[in-house]
Amino acid sequence: MATEAAVHVTVCFSSAARNCREVALQLSSGCRLVDAIRASSLLQGLPDDVVDALQIGIWGRKQAPDQRLRDGDRIELYRPLKVDPKVARRERFSKQGARTTGLFSTRRAGAKSGY
Repeated sequence: MATEAAVHVTVCFSSAARNCREVALQLSSGCRLVDAIRASSLLQGLPDDVVDALQIGIWGRKQAPDQRLRDGDRIELYRPLKVDPKVARRERFSKQGARTTGLFSTRRAGAKSGY
């Protein structure tokens, strides 16, 4: 009688900044992404609109929910961005000013500008 091989995966979810939860699971081979997320129970208690907005990926690459899992996969649940990173950088730069940021922000006394 052949036994079914187990798949070891990790499911990660960050509900807020600096708050990451990981659950290590052992599932039967042939399971899908959705099965692992349900088994982790990380999304229990979250509103449906928040769950629907989440993206799913394996090792940083977006995947479909019916993707088959392999041993050692790290399943990640991505929440939507609140601010576009390019816009946030522009706003930070405008607040700091051009002279106080970058490679030449600090100069030695008596040095020429740009060196």
